[in-house]
Amino acid sequence: MQDRQEQISQVVVTAGQMRDIEKRIFAVGMPVVALMEKVAGLIARRIPEIPANTPLLRGSRVGILVGPGHNGGDALVVARELYFRGYKVWIYSPFSKLKELTSQHLQYAQSLGIPIYQTIEQLPDSDLLIDGLFGFGLERNLTDPIASAINQLNELSIPIYSIDLPSGLHTDTGVVLGTAIRATHTFCLGLWKLAFFQDRALEYLGKAELIDFDIPLADVEAVLKDAPKIKRITPAKALATLPLPRPAITHKYKEGHLLLICGSRRYAGGAILTGLGARASGVGMLSIAVPESLKSLLVSHLPEALIVGCPETESGAIAHLKLPENTDLSSFNAIACGPGLTRDATPIVQEAINSERPLLLDADGLNILAQMGAIATLKKRQAVTVLTPHTGEFERLFPDVADAKHDRVKAVQEAAAQSGAIVLLKGARTAIANPQGDVWIVPESTPALARGGSGDVLTGLLGGLLAQAATKQIPVEDIVATAAWWHSQAGIIAAQERTELGVDAFTLTQYLMKALT
Repeated sequence: MQDRQEQISQVVVTAGQMRDIEKRIFAVGMPVVALMEKVAGLIARRIPEIPANTPLLRGSRVGILVGPGHNGGDALVVARELYFRGYKVWIYSPFSKLKELTSQHLQYAQSLGIPIYQTIEQLPDSDLLIDGLFGFGLERNLTDPIASAINQLNELSIPIYSIDLPSGLHTDTGVVLGTAIRATHTFCLGLWKLAFFQDRALEYLGKAELIDFDIPLADVEAVLKDAPKIKRITPAKALATLPLPRPAITHKYKEGHLLLICGSRRYAGGAILTGLGARASGVGMLSIAVPESLKSLLVSHLPEALIVGCPETESGAIAHLKLPENTDLSSFNAIACGPGLTRDATPIVQEAINSERPLLLDADGLNILAQMGAIATLKKRQAVTVLTPHTGEFERLFPDVADAKHDRVKAVQEAAAQSGAIVLLKGARTAIANPQGDVWIVPESTPALARGGSGDVLTGLLGGLLAQAATKQIPVEDIVATAAWWHSQAGIIAAQERTELGVDAFTLTQYLMKALT
């Protein structure tokens, strides 16, 4: 059984769910004031440990931005604790009406002699700002004078640490509500909120960390039990999902047989990169169907794979599959189809879709599926289908689904529910959904992966894991999430060693194994 901390680190909640969880905690006797003291104490102890542009030493000047609600109360307790520890603290409190507890903390801060300012023009210079203007649940656009004040604060060249969420971000969608604090660091309180995994919010969040204040798991489970689960993919969960360790007595036919259908004369590299991704997965048997003219090239890069040369069209695409004698698509544990095919390979994609094997579609496989009518076509399939679109491909596949750029989580849920497929929507925070509405989110990535061919590597890696999952009864959704996490981690490690400019897709394949060690 997973320990509590690991389980809590996977949970992602909406504003409404977080509100209900807190209500349960308060209803059974936890005093609001005690929770505020606990949370703020954890933050105050953490702040001096975070590397900033300059070390936060005793005597450093810290500005505290105080809002009208309990987020402002949290900030005021942090102000008090930092003041007692020898920091030079001042408070910006522009609101005339405060919640009772927040008002009490402000009154006490004033009694300590901590300076309090009501206008942005009065604020002294600082080494650090603590943002406690608004917490989770904000839904209305910010207006002047607060909006103007936030814009001016963002122009300062000093770190800003936000409590729970940068003020001005919508908790669920990550949408900027008029304007928002651009935080250097964000302390997410209790449980991860959805905004932390929406691509559009990332430039405002800075580095994010969870402040775990010991919410009982029973309260979390009571609120979330009837709702689709939204989970962060943690290293522990991803590594536990891999088909490891292997039995002491096994052989290649027990470790999955993957068929890749990829490549064309124009896009030979896509076939190579997909094959290298599959190789890294550890799949027992790898067959790669390519146009005949690419066969010798693929053999030179992947000598251990069975390269199937197929008749090709005048444009250099696969004309039809020509599998080895006594072999058909049912001979494989999984099929991955798409990278480098071109749309001239439409009959090949149709054949793969008509098979009864688990199927992964990417790149031109998705473009061809979109032309066929994705939802109607996929509903006819009996076997598992996994789709791995980027945003543009997603919009072509699911034109009637809500804008994926606005709320990625909601969009991927709708697409999976409508199509019956497992949908992996690529992005800075890749989101995966199954038809039941459950979602898995990759919590970190790197812009180094924004290069041609990176997706081909993921297709091969995921295809190889799907083939192994089919032989070991591993849930497909978990293996898709694990592959996405693994691919992302390889990119992060490669970027750390080579910078974000030095991670081409071929280099990425060489870091896949490093991500597991």
